[in-house]
Amino acid sequence: MNSLLVYYSRTGKTKKVGNLISEKISCDVEEIFDTKKRSGILGFIKSGRDAMRKKLTILKEIDKNPDLYDLVIIGTPIWASNMSTPIRTYISEHKDKFKNVAFFCTEGSKGGVKCFKNMEKLCNKKPMATLEINKKDIKKEIYLDKIKDFVEEIKS
Repeated sequence: MNSLLVYYSRTGKTKKVGNLISEKISCDVEEIFDTKKRSGILGFIKSGRDAMRKKLTILKEIDKNPDLYDLVIIGTPIWASNMSTPIRTYISEHKDKFKNVAFFCTEGSKGGVKCFKNMEKLCNKKPMATLEINKKDIKKEIYLDKIKDFVEEIKS
């Protein structure tokens, strides 16, 4: 299956998980970049507020056309129990090009289930698989097993 992994990462955690997934399935990768500054504590606060309000943003131009892939794997950090604003924007702009989707998220503690339901609704597609990684998973180093299970679910 020809796959594209797309993610947005404010702090690097989602990028790390996305890179591990892409290594295991040998797929193309597209990192999404927001034109709005989201770094630091002020960026954290603004990002959470934007996510709660379900705002959209302006993204830098993407390189890869999701229409050319059988599967688009979408990764987001959880902001205030919601998908990140850049991922909401990406899905809103490209959802008609997705043939199949899978979702993954990184989070402090919770919010993934709600986020995945909102992503599914926005895409109007049921995901082939979902993966929720929280900071406890990373500390206990069980996230690698979760990634392995996610990849196996996609491949089956």
